[in-house]
Amino acid sequence: MKKPARRSGGLVYSTAHGQMCPRCGQPTIRCACRRSAATPEGDGVVRVIRQTKGRRGKAATLVTGVPLAGPELANLGKELKRKCGSGGTVKGGTIEIQGDHRDSLVAELERRGWMVKRAGG
Repeated sequence: MKKPARRSGGLVYSTAHGQMCPRCGQPTIRCACRRSAATPEGDGVVRVIRQTKGRRGKAATLVTGVPLAGPELANLGKELKRKCGSGGTVKGGTIEIQGDHRDSLVAELERRGWMVKRAGG
């Protein structure tokens, strides 16, 4: 059985520019293909969910459906974590915040102008 051809070439790191984008070949700071990423499509509703599944009974609050992508979503996650005074992460377009902070998150997201629903248990 023949192995598939390996793609060779392409600059990954440059001492002059640092990390390079494999798609467009530009430094990641000036990368054109990452900026052109479209905002995620949805129904226009931001959902705030309390979840304990897979966390040994400890609660986490998830925020889904936010119409932001990339660094804007990461910045929003950082601000929400700071407002709640707890840790968390941004994974796959979802903001996860440790603890049950649904009430404060719903109020904050409504203040920012989004239509927000409490979802789940």
